[in-house]
Amino acid sequence: MLPRVLLIMALFVFALPAVADGYDDFRLQGVVYDPAVPTPEEVLGHALGKAPVRHHKLVQYIRQIAQASPRMTLETIGYSHERRPILFIVVTSPENHARLEAIQAAHIRLTDPASGVTPKAGMPVVTWLNYGVHGAEASGMDAALPTLYHLAAARGEAIEAQLRDSVILITAIFNPDGHSRRAAWVDQNLSRVINRDRAHRLHNTAWPGGRTNHYWFDLNRQWLLLTQPEPRAWVAKWHQWRPNLSIDYHEMGSGQTYYFHPGVPGRTNPQVPKEAEALLLEFADYPASFMDAEARLYFNQEIFDNFYIGKGSTYPLVNGAIGVLFEAGRATGGEVETDVGIKSYRDNIRTHFRTGLKSIEAGIGMREKLLDYQKRFYEDALAAGRRDRVKAYVFAAPEDPARVNHFIDVLRRHRIEVHLLASEVSAAGKTYRAGQAYIVPTAQPQYRMIAALFETITEFGDNAFYDVSSWTLPLSFDLDYGSLHGRRLDPATLGASVEAVFEKAPEPDQAPFAYAFDWSRYYAPKALYRVVSQGLLARASLRPLTLETTKGPVGLSPGSIIVPLERQTKSRPEIHAIMRAIALEDGIPVHAVTTGRAISGGDLGGPSVRPVKAPKPLIVVGTGVSPNDAGEIWHLLDYRMHIPLTMIDLEDLHGFDLSDYTHLLLPGGDYKKPNEKLAKKVAEWVEAGGVLIAIRQGAEWAHGKVLYADDKKSEETPETSQPERLPYAEKKPTEALELVAGTIFRGRLDTTHPIGFGYADADIASQRDTTIIFERPQNPYATVVQYADEPLISGYASAENQKKIAGTAMLIAERKGKGSVILFTDNPNFRGIWFGTNKLFLNGLFFGTHFEPPQ
Repeated sequence: MLPRVLLIMALFVFALPAVADGYDDFRLQGVVYDPAVPTPEEVLGHALGKAPVRHHKLVQYIRQIAQASPRMTLETIGYSHERRPILFIVVTSPENHARLEAIQAAHIRLTDPASGVTPKAGMPVVTWLNYGVHGAEASGMDAALPTLYHLAAARGEAIEAQLRDSVILITAIFNPDGHSRRAAWVDQNLSRVINRDRAHRLHNTAWPGGRTNHYWFDLNRQWLLLTQPEPRAWVAKWHQWRPNLSIDYHEMGSGQTYYFHPGVPGRTNPQVPKEAEALLLEFADYPASFMDAEARLYFNQEIFDNFYIGKGSTYPLVNGAIGVLFEAGRATGGEVETDVGIKSYRDNIRTHFRTGLKSIEAGIGMREKLLDYQKRFYEDALAAGRRDRVKAYVFAAPEDPARVNHFIDVLRRHRIEVHLLASEVSAAGKTYRAGQAYIVPTAQPQYRMIAALFETITEFGDNAFYDVSSWTLPLSFDLDYGSLHGRRLDPATLGASVEAVFEKAPEPDQAPFAYAFDWSRYYAPKALYRVVSQGLLARASLRPLTLETTKGPVGLSPGSIIVPLERQTKSRPEIHAIMRAIALEDGIPVHAVTTGRAISGGDLGGPSVRPVKAPKPLIVVGTGVSPNDAGEIWHLLDYRMHIPLTMIDLEDLHGFDLSDYTHLLLPGGDYKKPNEKLAKKVAEWVEAGGVLIAIRQGAEWAHGKVLYADDKKSEETPETSQPERLPYAEKKPTEALELVAGTIFRGRLDTTHPIGFGYADADIASQRDTTIIFERPQNPYATVVQYADEPLISGYASAENQKKIAGTAMLIAERKGKGSVILFTDNPNFRGIWFGTNKLFLNGLFFGTHFEPPQ
């Protein structure tokens, strides 16, 4: 009798309603929860939404619950720049876990048109839930915790069926560094008494905010670009599973209600199939049913779009899945008063949690459609690639293998096949030689990604954009590229499949006179800083050189670096060790020069080979400065080139001594506050020998306040006229005509100018998202890059803006006293992916005074 009594008692306890522990609003009515599974609040020590969840506590809870649950497996898939783990949890039934590899392999075979498989009865649907790509959006991270609790603790037929019929993939969290910044800010400013005033410091995180990662990159623009470790980790895992449904949680402005896809009609990328849009509409019924049941306000098809494919909700749409964006009105500091009532952090967490469960339910309810759609997506993509008049894209940059391999690396991370070119071809007026170029056939399952990355587009049905309007990647890498047309692709052009390989250069010989390396390589600035930072004397050639080396004559381009053995403070073995590191670690060939007399060009001791000093740059950051612009510069110098960078807040620049720094870097931002006194101070510092490098709005300020402040130009008095009257319904379409929406423009580079050194030809593409115009200066040599007469390559710009931009200056370099001012209207470091214009910015650090004013 005793065992029966114990069994009855156990069942009675298990069936008891949950204890009133303050967590009931997160428990689903009618669902029994296992009391042995701890709630998030039991581990955190506070109620959800009462205080921010610190990253280490979030990790602690996830590890504790995942390790204890037979429904979950846990993996660390990567680390942030600040060494915080990115956790990946697979949730499904124990029976599915026992055959998980087989389930995964069968699912992946659906995406291979060559497999011939079809979805089988009972095949689980794969649902992916993103949490925390924007660190400032608190509920977008914390909602992972009640979701995991529910999936681990809920009991009954409903949850068992869900886990049997689906594999749920949870990444928590995407952006741990930004999350930690935001959580620290809230904790530092949190009061015992609730303050709902939106003006309160608590609700307004200090610069740079928590949205971005360590280097201030917006990670929800990185699904495509993959320059940061966090997206590299999660995109790799995404492709290992290729989910059917991909959910992305965010927050928006406090005054908004609640949003989920579908997005704005007519603003969808052309590579997204119409069927995907129809499936999105069907999906929306599921979260809408929860919102309607609780009489909650929400909206679809406004504000947010699916045009830029590098966002977490759009990237899946060009990769065979349905991507869905969710946005809650922000309540960072607990509770906040808004025009739509009081918003609470806890309620946002709960809403995201409940719509997440509805998303899981949608995946199961739409399972057969989603699996069938995924299979046909890749079959249709392959067929479209075969039909396309473009049979392949070919690209090359033989003078710079590193830049090419960074591009190949991006393509391969998106599962795009790349081959070595096996026979010579011509495209777009250029010849591509076998073994020196690469080819991407369009007839492959990733055709839609290929088209999105390589095509240029200049016509749009809707001219308003939530993000950039173009991202043609070969242009961002400044590659020679073109398309091959015909009825079929000649198989003789396809060499071996390739991966990105960052090869070492051969170890250099011991030099009897000097060492030299070419400036055309992407990592040449890193190598040069390695030289000058260790106290070695270095010189840069202002002309092309041909030098005699231990391996025979070697030609070098302008800007190439000479490291003589004369007058160095280090021994010859020490110098050789540095040169060896440049070859083996930076991948740059180093030549052992045998004589100071050049075969052609200037002799190494002559005036055309100028000394180069170690730069000591200072960058302006803080309130008013664009964190993205500043972070891209920081990442370029610190992470890629290993050049130290001192940061100072813009508001502190007024009283700061600039004399100890060689360069002042001004990113884009709001420069209304810097006054005339500061402008004069900066101008005097430039006159004394400093180099000012500025981009976008920083360049606009420096252009008018520093470089040309003394110019007395007459201004015509504009004619007075009555302002035009327009219907309010035309407001956004009309305003769109004034925008340059993240557009790629064509320029002509003066490769003979020191700021243009390291480039093989004059064609250059830059990314532009402002309407800043710099007319060409009176100095005929100062326009380093001039926009072409027909400047638009890809993206949106109105005909009027194209006309205004045509023939103007993108990059100006002027001497001012002993110093220089270098101004970019565009961003040469855009999102860390514009490898093609990085060198222009870096040239300013090393060659900023290597040019002369007109006589």
